[in-house]
Amino acid sequence: MKPFFHKVTKSLQTSLVVRHDKVDNFGKPVHYHSDIELHLTLKGEGTRCIGSKVESFKPGDILLIGENLPHSLQARDIDPEGVEAVVLQFNKFFLGEDFFDIPEYAHVRNLLEKAKKGVCLMGRTRTMVKAKMLECISAPPFKRIILLLEILDLIAGNNEYSTVSLTENNFNHPDENASRMNKVYNYTFNHFKAEVNIAELAELCHLTPSSFCRLFKKINKKTYFDFLIEVRINFACRLIVDNKFSMNAICYECGFNNNANFYRQFKRIMGLTPNEYKKRYLIVDAA
Repeated sequence: MKPFFHKVTKSLQTSLVVRHDKVDNFGKPVHYHSDIELHLTLKGEGTRCIGSKVESFKPGDILLIGENLPHSLQARDIDPEGVEAVVLQFNKFFLGEDFFDIPEYAHVRNLLEKAKKGVCLMGRTRTMVKAKMLECISAPPFKRIILLLEILDLIAGNNEYSTVSLTENNFNHPDENASRMNKVYNYTFNHFKAEVNIAELAELCHLTPSSFCRLFKKINKKTYFDFLIEVRINFACRLIVDNKFSMNAICYECGFNNNANFYRQFKRIMGLTPNEYKKRYLIVDAA
């Protein structure tokens, strides 16, 4: 799976892409683009990677993905009827470079900054936004713009959302360092269960190990191993939520070589022990 910069294709007659996808699988490799994306999952469940976060997705989920944020959705089980989603994509300057600088849209400007980590909608706001996104499918072009502004106002005004990624992975255009980080993210998402060798990552980036470590920390504001542990812990959260494995099995499935280290790192990052996290999730899920 090779991550890549994806150029969102628009016709000459529109500045807002509205898609109603019905496909076998979302299945696109880890990628990023300069457009902001609203993604509503209508059918399908599986694993999504948003920045440094690895977790489950399910029908009804709505994500606001900021520009240049690496992301991918992979359905877990291939349904014969495929997966389905509504996707809106737009450049933040599509109404002019100064549009969101006006005082009336300060809350939306703040939302788009938060979207650089990915935003997941919750509660009544998610229900209202879903209705407007479905309306976009058959709406004429001008009405789609109005609906998009209403959606952004709804999300920003109600604050019923949470950020997704633990880190802000914001690439500016596909330059050499962006390409290197894409390779590192992709390698990590595919190999985090095994022992990761810094020398191999450095070679992948055509750097010495020390140069690789300096570059990664400069871009991500953390060491590579801090990032790797976050990816492993976020995957552990998904397995805990699935409630199919023992904690001991989850420990090794996520790439930790002993339970003590797994519990220590989980508590450090999540603020809860794995068992406390499970109890809290099951209580919320039952409610």
